[in-house]
Amino acid sequence: MRYFNIREDRSSGYTGEVSATHKWGLPGILNCPGCKGSGGDDSKAYPSVDLTSVASLADFEEARAEPFEEYERLCEIVRPLLPPRAVLEPGVALGPLVGRAQGRFGPLVCPYPWWLLVQREAFEKLQAEGLRGLEGCPTQLRFRQRNAPELLEPEMLPVGRLHPDCLPSNRAPPCPRCGYHGLTRPKNMLLDLSTVDSALDLFRLEDFSTTIVCTERVYDACQRLGLDGVSFIPLRTA
Repeated sequence: MRYFNIREDRSSGYTGEVSATHKWGLPGILNCPGCKGSGGDDSKAYPSVDLTSVASLADFEEARAEPFEEYERLCEIVRPLLPPRAVLEPGVALGPLVGRAQGRFGPLVCPYPWWLLVQREAFEKLQAEGLRGLEGCPTQLRFRQRNAPELLEPEMLPVGRLHPDCLPSNRAPPCPRCGYHGLTRPKNMLLDLSTVDSALDLFRLEDFSTTIVCTERVYDACQRLGLDGVSFIPLRTA
């Protein structure tokens, strides 16, 4: 099985722009008791999560940093609402994308390396191909144009990791409390096949969550159906 990194195709000629954030999210951490660092990362996103039933909804609406004890308390509130195998980390994004969009979009849209959007018609074509683990979540994007497309956000679980051979040999282990590892993604990525779930055709890397990965089944389907707008960069595997 071949694997590909999905990225924006700057040569596609599409002019679509998206300015949005996910509706809710976990806060970052202030002075982690494990690594003493502060911050969060919203590149892991679970757009299927609905927090409207949560009484303390305001706790998830503002991006900020909180002490570790408060972060853990909020994790326990949202944990039962997460999809199976979801990973919680500081700053995780939850719920639909909310914001503005304009311009001409292709069938596939990658406005940022960690976001993938798909027009509904294209998504339904991909589903008809029998791709595994493909779930499209509605967005709440406002368009200032007629005949605006309906963009869905696929939910991508963090399940794959890079092979140790492409990472620094003197790297420190991730923080046991917040998960921070402080590594820069290598240019020549090597996907560790032992960490990949064969039941998923689309996912994001667990250790470098700004990286979206698909199998050759997605690539072949997009080529056959003429679904463009993104680039497929082959990944080495080990």
